[in-house]
Amino acid sequence: MPLLVDAGYRAVALSRRSAPEWKTEQHGNVAWHKVDNWDTSSLTALPAAHSLIHLAPLTILPHRIEAFLQLGIKRIIAFSSSSKFSKAGSPSAAERAFAHRLNAAEDELAENCRRFGMHWTIFRPTLIYGRDMDRNITLIRRLVRATGIFPILGEASGLRQPVHAADLANACVVALDNPLTFEKTYDLSGGETLTYRAMVSRIFESLNYKPRFVTIPKVLYGTSIAALSFIPGYRDFNIAMAQRMNEDLVCEHTEATRDFGYQPRRFVP
Repeated sequence: MPLLVDAGYRAVALSRRSAPEWKTEQHGNVAWHKVDNWDTSSLTALPAAHSLIHLAPLTILPHRIEAFLQLGIKRIIAFSSSSKFSKAGSPSAAERAFAHRLNAAEDELAENCRRFGMHWTIFRPTLIYGRDMDRNITLIRRLVRATGIFPILGEASGLRQPVHAADLANACVVALDNPLTFEKTYDLSGGETLTYRAMVSRIFESLNYKPRFVTIPKVLYGTSIAALSFIPGYRDFNIAMAQRMNEDLVCEHTEATRDFGYQPRRFVP
């Protein structure tokens, strides 16, 4: 929101909830509308707009393209995920199904935009963090702060490229009116590649804690994950997530750098 306002855009924010407290930072330059994006009829009363930055789940967007077209939308930036690739071969059926839905949604969005003459761009970020609102780095930080240790499987040697939310926000703004980005998908990784263990160590250090790891047997870890999945907000947690500690989840962002100058920061939790 701040970047859009600073760039001279009139921002209209759609949310199922009321405007957040930080909305006051914009001094009235952002109009908030409480809308249920699952219900296309709720979109009809919205003000006209030229562009849409879609941060909600990608799978709900393709069937709402025509409703947004009626508002004057001719340009869409939407977020998919690098999980489209990393979860495609997961031992978890639910994760494989999620990857399949992402792939289908990307294809359907591109086709519907083509049919209605709308320009689209899809971003696929890696592990997102920032502002203590994510479920990745923030969850690890809370666990470290509460226990002083972090459980791992094996060496936790899988490579990661955490990407800060502010870098993704900037990518949205600079790509919005850039024709080079039309009808393209971009992998957006962070500016540094490090092992899962090193990533967690840096989180320890950001809290002024000495890194302390405990290697947990797969069976026990699976039991812990299963217990965590009963907590609302963590129902999708499974042992496959822990196994990925030793898998490389990396991608190149060279095309984004070439087309719109994408330069993400190093990992600083």
